[in-house]
Amino acid sequence: MLKVSIVVPVYNAGRYIEMCAPSLLRQTLGEDAYEVIYVDDGSTDDSAQRLDQLAAQHPHVRVVHQENSGWPGKPRNVGIREAHGEYVQFVDQDDELTPAALEHLHRLATRNGSDIVLGKVVGTMAGPSNVFKRTVERCTVEDAPLMESLTPHKMFRRDFLLAHDLRFPEGPVRLEDQLFMVRAYLRAKTVSILADHPCYVWNRRDDGGNTSSRAATPEDYYGHLRTVVEAIKDETRPGPLQDHLLRRSYRVELLRPVGEPRVLQRTGKALERYFDVVRDMALEAYPPGVRDGLPALTRLRAHLLEEGHLDSLVELARRTRGIRPELTVDDIRWRDGKLHVTTTFAMRRADGEPLALVERYGRMLLDPELLDGIKGAEGWEVPHPLGHAHGELLVHDTARDLWWYPDADLIPRTQPLGGGRHRVVLTGETPIDPLTLAGGWPMEPGTHIVWASAQLLGVGRRARVTRSDAATTGAGPDVGFGFGSVRVGTRPHLVVSAWGGPAGQLRLTVRPPNQATLPHRIYLRTTSAPPIRRAARNVLHHLPPDVRRRAKKLARSVDPWSGARP
Repeated sequence: MLKVSIVVPVYNAGRYIEMCAPSLLRQTLGEDAYEVIYVDDGSTDDSAQRLDQLAAQHPHVRVVHQENSGWPGKPRNVGIREAHGEYVQFVDQDDELTPAALEHLHRLATRNGSDIVLGKVVGTMAGPSNVFKRTVERCTVEDAPLMESLTPHKMFRRDFLLAHDLRFPEGPVRLEDQLFMVRAYLRAKTVSILADHPCYVWNRRDDGGNTSSRAATPEDYYGHLRTVVEAIKDETRPGPLQDHLLRRSYRVELLRPVGEPRVLQRTGKALERYFDVVRDMALEAYPPGVRDGLPALTRLRAHLLEEGHLDSLVELARRTRGIRPELTVDDIRWRDGKLHVTTTFAMRRADGEPLALVERYGRMLLDPELLDGIKGAEGWEVPHPLGHAHGELLVHDTARDLWWYPDADLIPRTQPLGGGRHRVVLTGETPIDPLTLAGGWPMEPGTHIVWASAQLLGVGRRARVTRSDAATTGAGPDVGFGFGSVRVGTRPHLVVSAWGGPAGQLRLTVRPPNQATLPHRIYLRTTSAPPIRRAARNVLHHLPPDVRRRAKKLARSVDPWSGARP
């Protein structure tokens, strides 16, 4: 038996066939260990001829031609039926796999006997996702955020699919991938997540022709979403697990038309039409526990929706749209080969005032100034202000468009503002280890930008980590900056930390050994540029002559304060 069958549904793919094919044909798993099955869904262009030519040139490629079914569901089902592999990997015609994707995914799958394996997704259609924060050997839908990843671009054990008769809905069915995935998740005994290696490249077509971009009426779209909701309810008992599984669709799909920016983009009858459709579904399809488990502002939106306050939802969106992240770098220094960044993350309203909580008669209320005059939002209570607060730093490898998560989370707490007012903040020290950041491997050469991401009171924001006043004017703790050489193999890479770019964001620049190396680590801790120069002269004075010459040459080519690169 082959190890893996790649199944690709195709309809009028044209030149995208040749753009996708090389990544599928040259997998490190070995041509004798896998196959590629293209299912041509009655293409009317030259896709059939292109596919037949590929099959003629490559023995591990097969093509199935069928009449047009109008959607990817039937071609995928045909691919499952035709597959000879132990595992099936679905790939869309516009997308690619990284060279070692099948090898890494299959190794993880066989090690754990996995029914489903999620591979780290990258590309122009993908942003950072907490699902891929860490590699998880074994999990289920009960103990991992699997519902946040409902696309079918995953690896499935074929016997698992056949044993549970898991098939995609056929024909023009909206959200067919979500329906398939929730049914698969609910039946899977073991799911694995591969976060250490990018696997699936999810591309946005330059001609705007992605199959998922077809327009739909609200009645059509939410009618199909209701089918997904009912599938979850059919497979679970009422209670905390069911509420948890349903909460994602309520938060993401149902509230989307009544939150910013969508509710501010539609007006008149078009807005009212969406409002009526999603309100009816909120009242009819979701148990009360789904709404009750949402964070403060999200729960308020759900309340206003179910109570019928469309004008209030529009006004709330206008005000929350202006909420901005406030990120402070409290300390930053190299220690033990890692860059330790201590930050505080909070939120401010559009007027610059903190997004606050107000304590009244033993109850914590959501910012009365933010909600002033919004009908139905008066005295909105926040019983668990820290319950949904979470955040972390992320590092963006800009050359490869990869996002990595350092091994630390920010910790939520309330901060008193005086007069019974408080705000929720996230604080913590995050060590960034250049030797292990990239999924346990050293950072690749190039520029890496550090970001912070947070969810506070139902507001999610991402912000660059930038040079804050407290850390640069002497008002706060010393700044630990300078050069750090990271040994990879027999020769060290050089990691330069610096503030750079128009916003002065934190950058880590990794240089390969043949460009710049220093055999010693040089850490400079100071609060302004002149002391750094004095400290540098003192350090250089005690270095051997050959090392001193190389350090001076590097200092002329890299200005860590301006972010300039040679």
